[in-house]
Amino acid sequence: MSFYDTWSAIMIAAIAGFILVFTALVGAKLLAPYARERGKDTSYECGMQPVGKNWAQVHVRYYLIAILFLIFDVETVFIFPWAITFLDLPRYAFYEMLVFIGVLAAGLVYAWRRGVLEWR
Repeated sequence: MSFYDTWSAIMIAAIAGFILVFTALVGAKLLAPYARERGKDTSYECGMQPVGKNWAQVHVRYYLIAILFLIFDVETVFIFPWAITFLDLPRYAFYEMLVFIGVLAAGLVYAWRRGVLEWR
């Protein structure tokens, strides 16, 4: 088997994927209704007209807490399968998970010490 035999299916699938995405984007641009109106520029919330400016500044702490949530949410994705198969795993898997949880705990302590978790 040559290089081209093993990777040709992947290349064909990748090219077909790019072509499908490109045609979907072009088709949506050409076929979608488009009307430029003044009402499209205003914010919409609960059916009421906005009062004041429609731009609000969000503090960076909100994003930091969101990133911390994602980190610990991904942690659960790794811990649940590990916990289900815990008795069937070799002994070193326990210590690897302790290292994993230790790294995450160190990150949480670092964020806590830096004041990221305090909402002011």
